[in-house]
Amino acid sequence: MNRRQFLCKTLKGATALYFSSQLPVQAAVDRGQLSFFHLHTQEQLLVTYKQNGAYLPESLKKINCLLRDFRTGEVHPIDPKLLDILYHLKQPFGNNATFEIISGYRSPGTNQMLRGKNGGVARKSQHMLGKAIDIRLSGVDTWEVRNRAMKMQRGGVGYYRRSDFVHLDTGRVRWW
Repeated sequence: MNRRQFLCKTLKGATALYFSSQLPVQAAVDRGQLSFFHLHTQEQLLVTYKQNGAYLPESLKKINCLLRDFRTGEVHPIDPKLLDILYHLKQPFGNNATFEIISGYRSPGTNQMLRGKNGGVARKSQHMLGKAIDIRLSGVDTWEVRNRAMKMQRGGVGYYRRSDFVHLDTGRVRWW
């Protein structure tokens, strides 16, 4: 074996060793986990909703149930892209951050009732499509959550200072 063959063989072995040692780290990184606490129902959920790039159907069912219209009990599919927004939003604040849920899915009837009480509710709300959520992030000022969400430019961001929550949706990029 000449020097060139020796170096090539050694490099191949070292490369294989390096990449095989990285597999457990990669698997841990490619796992979407979210923690929720619903302020109205007092329900909690810690869930891995995505693994190796694939959404997990059983986890999505649990999330759909948690984010149901708590006034009527109606369950509606939540847009998985909204979950991705939440996952990426919490990264700078730590994996232990819990999303405090104010509102997830809203039935058309609930949305109409809220519109009658409050002029700030959209007639064609993204909540009715399972594409919006109103949240706080435990231990993080809502202004910081708003700023991070706006920088992400992944959908709509509404900041409600007086009520102390942030609205997120998967619609077009905009903020108010």
